Amino acid sequence: MTIQDVLPMLGLRITVGSPAGELELVGITDDLLAELAEVAAAGIHDPERMPFTFPWTDTEPERFALQFAQYHWGTRSSWSPQKWELNLAVLQDGRPIGVQGFGTSDYLVTRVGETGSWLGQVHQGRGIGTIMRRAICAFLFDHLDAVRITSGYFSDNPGSGAVSRKVGYRENGTERRQRRPGELATLTHLTLAPADFVRGGVEIEVSGLESLRRSIGLDGGFAG
Repeated sequence: MTIQDVLPMLGLRITVGSPAGELELVGITDDLLAELAEVAAAGIHDPERMPFTFPWTDTEPERFALQFAQYHWGTRSSWSPQKWELNLAVLQDGRPIGVQGFGTSDYLVTRVGETGSWLGQVHQGRGIGTIMRRAICAFLFDHLDAVRITSGYFSDNPGSGAVSRKVGYRENGTERRQRRPGELATLTHLTLAPADFVRGGVEIEVSGLESLRRSIGLDGGFAG
């Protein structure tokens, strides 16, 4: 038995081909955790702005790597068919440059969940964010039986909104949110249906799928 047998999300690998280049989306092992923490600590966004609904990048530098690892360990330990969060390291030329995620609850009933991602600042502006979003959406629709995918972006983060529009998401209302303590921000909700999905030439190959599907209760897997 291997750790991938125990935690199938660690054995998932999505190989992505697109007109703009190739990427891999892979399960985040402990070895990758340390490298990803370094990429994130080097900068994801300007300090004056906060693109995330939970301001996790505001963590003190001396505690950043530990809290980064604890979060990902937590998503593994709480994994169940009722509620799960799939986070995949984005690799370019074998090196981690960001994370693409999908979180959901009651997926066996709803077949709906939300995408989220981040990319190291030095890798932004090259179309990589659009490729990785298209890749995860293709995976969810084609291999995990999703019927709708949601996302969102803050009004002062138009780049995220632009990626969503390229992929085919439609706006689905706005919400006033406290982002940082005492800071008001407007969050635009988005939704994507299979018929609206713009693949943009992205093609994927998947390994480790069967055990992952069983781990979330599909194909006769444990659903209790």
